[in-house]
Amino acid sequence: MKNEQLKNYKIFENLSDEQIDKFHPALKKEKIDRGNKFIVEGDEGDSIYLLLHGEAEINQALTLSVNKGKSDTREKSIMKLSDKDFPQFGEMSIFSDGDVRTANVRAQTNCTLAKIAKDDLFQICNDNPEIGFQVMRNLGRIITKNLIKANQNVLKLTTAFSLILDR
Repeated sequence: MKNEQLKNYKIFENLSDEQIDKFHPALKKEKIDRGNKFIVEGDEGDSIYLLLHGEAEINQALTLSVNKGKSDTREKSIMKLSDKDFPQFGEMSIFSDGDVRTANVRAQTNCTLAKIAKDDLFQICNDNPEIGFQVMRNLGRIITKNLIKANQNVLKLTTAFSLILDR
């Protein structure tokens, strides 16, 4: 992974080459075969993934798990992304209580990912406060953007339900 490629990911926005170099030892490449999930909703979130090559789809379960019996496995596609979008996945769970993944991410093609473990990310940020400030600021912006989009989707859904109930 070259710095020029990594600079395209929002987590590294406004970092110099020297600052990005600090992350290279922590970034681990992983290959995921088409059709496989590399993030599973409800699992512990201990890392962030960068999609280096390929296409992936984010989806969520349509129902809440309310009992230990037979479960509904239907999912709703939220978004499809390719490496040209320079997406990253998993940032929400590294800050949440219980560190739980909030969605599934499935490889739509054979994918190459860069994975950075939560502990490594926080160690780099703690050891380098200037880098830590910028990375946390970047992650805050990413999460805020995702939250705004989720809120808009909830508003659309509740509006649709209201319109149906009014009929």
